[in-house]
Amino acid sequence: MSGLRLLLGFDYGTRQIGVAVGQAITGQARELCVLKAQNGVPDWSQIEKLVKEWQPDAMVVGLPLNMDGTPSEMSERAERFARRLHGRFNLPVHTHDERLTTFEAKGHRLAQGQRDGYRQRPVDALAAALLLEGWLADRPAG
Repeated sequence: MSGLRLLLGFDYGTRQIGVAVGQAITGQARELCVLKAQNGVPDWSQIEKLVKEWQPDAMVVGLPLNMDGTPSEMSERAERFARRLHGRFNLPVHTHDERLTTFEAKGHRLAQGQRDGYRQRPVDALAAALLLEGWLADRPAG
């Protein structure tokens, strides 16, 4: 993991994409924003602004696998998004199993008292932070 300091994480979706920033040193991540997408296609200029602002060493895209671990149609789309990120920004892009991160994110929000209103306060960026922390936790230190 040497050379990795700052990472951007993406919780890919067809209507919105959650974005988080994480640090390799602490292994922690936090929500940044939720980007709108049209049928899975983001406004690339918004992602470019985030990359310029945060200057990540790498990016991580959540891979929504089926519960049995097999690829889904959405995981294929997320992998395509990851390849496009790499192609546009020439940074290492990793994928990470994100099963249950949205469920876990909703659990966090329920614990904070949010019962609904996920359109007004979506959990996508929180899910991105959770998947980024999971990716960091799975990597050996050093």
